Amino acid sequence: MAIADRLDALHAGVKKNRWFRYFAIFNRIVLAAGFLPSGYVKIAGERFTSLSNNHPMGHYLEALHHTGYYYTFIGVVQMTAAFFLLIPRMATLGAVLYFPLILNITILSYAVRFDGSLLTSPLMVLANLYLLCWDYDKLKFIFPWSPPTDLELEAKNSPSVSKFPTRFFAGVALILIIVVTAIGNAFDIRPRNTPPECNTQCQKSPNPKACQDFCECIHGQGQPLDKCLDAYHKALEEK
Repeated sequence: MAIADRLDALHAGVKKNRWFRYFAIFNRIVLAAGFLPSGYVKIAGERFTSLSNNHPMGHYLEALHHTGYYYTFIGVVQMTAAFFLLIPRMATLGAVLYFPLILNITILSYAVRFDGSLLTSPLMVLANLYLLCWDYDKLKFIFPWSPPTDLELEAKNSPSVSKFPTRFFAGVALILIIVVTAIGNAFDIRPRNTPPECNTQCQKSPNPKACQDFCECIHGQGQPLDKCLDAYHKALEEK
């Protein structure tokens, strides 16, 4: 059996299970809820967070806030993607539109080590990927692939399955645990959102003074993240 046929068979089986459908609906609602507030803030012309301009993410958001209609445009696209996810007939388009936005936010969060979306953004990427996989039967026709197979057409007309997919949701729980654990141990030091929060890391730092200097470098002096990290790691090596 060809790979395309195997994917069709797998997808057809998943589509028949109501629990997978409930999970898709859940992901659509959660993802929409994540973009509606942030999109509205941009359309209203307000600054997205109260982060200090000295914070790496604060640097970015302050500059973004002053880009005029580009800032508003981002908000419009975010709210459009969110609304599309809530409309069943538009949900596929919403998932496609949503994906590059949340992927960009995830990469940005890791680049500046922003606590605010360090955990939520990769989880949202995974939820978005699930929706794209859920709509595989629609998205595959973006490319000149084969028409619907007899198996797909038969699956659409067959009754739904009520069996709870225990292994799938156990896998989801395992992925959540792995992601949370990996993110919690991904960096030796982070700017955090405020100076007090940043300094809480110094208690467990191998060089508390270097950690405090790092926090001052970020929040007090407003230096670039890479420069502050280089100074911190250099201090650790010299200890």
